[in-house]
Amino acid sequence: MGKYFGTDGFRGTANENLTADHAFKVGRFIGWYYGELRRRSGDDTPARIVIGKDTRLSSYMFEYSLVGGLTASGADAYLLHVTTTPSVAYISRVDGFDCAVMISASHNPYHDNGLKLINGNGEKMEDEVIELVEAYLDGNLNAFGQEWKELPFATGDKIGRSVDYVAGRNRYIGYLISLGMYSFRGVKVALDCANGASWNIAKAVFDALGAETHVINAAPNGTNINDNAGSTHIEVLQKYVVENGCDVGFAYDGDADRCLCVDEKGGLISGDHILYIYGRYMKERGKLVNNTVVATVMSNFGLFKAFDEIGIDYAKTAVGDKYVYEYMKEHGCCLGGEQSGHIIFSKYASTGDGILTSLKMMQVIMSRQKKLSELAAPFVVYPQVLENVRVKDKKAAQNDPNVQAIVAKVGEELGSTGRILVRESGTEPLVRVMVEAEDEATCRKYVSSVVDVIKANGHTV
Repeated sequence: MGKYFGTDGFRGTANENLTADHAFKVGRFIGWYYGELRRRSGDDTPARIVIGKDTRLSSYMFEYSLVGGLTASGADAYLLHVTTTPSVAYISRVDGFDCAVMISASHNPYHDNGLKLINGNGEKMEDEVIELVEAYLDGNLNAFGQEWKELPFATGDKIGRSVDYVAGRNRYIGYLISLGMYSFRGVKVALDCANGASWNIAKAVFDALGAETHVINAAPNGTNINDNAGSTHIEVLQKYVVENGCDVGFAYDGDADRCLCVDEKGGLISGDHILYIYGRYMKERGKLVNNTVVATVMSNFGLFKAFDEIGIDYAKTAVGDKYVYEYMKEHGCCLGGEQSGHIIFSKYASTGDGILTSLKMMQVIMSRQKKLSELAAPFVVYPQVLENVRVKDKKAAQNDPNVQAIVAKVGEELGSTGRILVRESGTEPLVRVMVEAEDEATCRKYVSSVVDVIKANGHTV
């Protein structure tokens, strides 16, 4: 991770550590950089950058700042307005844009925001370009073989323009509808839009496919995104599904790249459940490429046990949908994701897409003519205990021979009945100790044994 950009963009509190000036400069750089790439290849037309945003109060400010920077550098800015992250990735890819920017802080509260850079293939921006953006923000840019103290401004008829491109968002809606293989007529579906980017998209898709659609948290006011709503507060949708007799429910996060589900009994269907249900569905139809599903190290132990029982192979990546997608792309896998609901169907999208995920779950329900609870039943979630230990030095704590010895001992004692995972936080001075086993008491016993050694060896603050 860089100084400004993490695994999911440049994120921070609006106008504190992520300011309108940052957005202007990001626009200045990418407008100039992609224009320069064109010029050096003999193309004198302006760079084309597409922008989407979620419903946060500050998203408009960042959008206007980006547009100012882009057009000042001679690029044309195409505005999708309020839309989802996956829709921006889709339009960037199919409409031949040089790159895209999504303004969102995903599942964070409204006062945070972020700038997600997406390349022309609809994928997260390459690290080498992110490094150049950061160098420009810090005033030490070296690109195309020379140093740039400042970037040139476009003048005269070379100044860029902004273009209303809501048609692109509508085309994405049409694309989602086209993926519906079954009519949803007679199915009572509940959608929790988190007062976020899916509020004006998800219902249109489900209505078009014939569902009896019930929507909650679809009245954004700039400050209520993810506020007791959406996939981070799944209990709201669970209650609604039960009280209103819905057949199924889907909850999205603020930018709708995640989806969690609720079955007809109000039970939570996590990202791990989704990987199991759709992975099994694909295997049964002979469509599971490489017979492999890609998960992360944080997926529940029960998922891997369930895959073992039905003969599906799996890969485990570091936490982050970025790493899941990279593995999928390198190894040609078609299904992967995270427990949090970032699910990637590589045949249809280059990023996690919450609405697409809900359509794929509906496809299995309609095809198999089973309730979601029945489809999820063979996957038994193992109890999990996670303790965050605040330490002086994360690497020193993890590399301590005594800590490594107790971790190895726990792993040996658990054997095939569970697992232990010790990893450092990417953003805080924490070591996370997690154990999954057949009962909670066993989990707690083994977590405590590791934490006690970390403390006894003087690593805690």
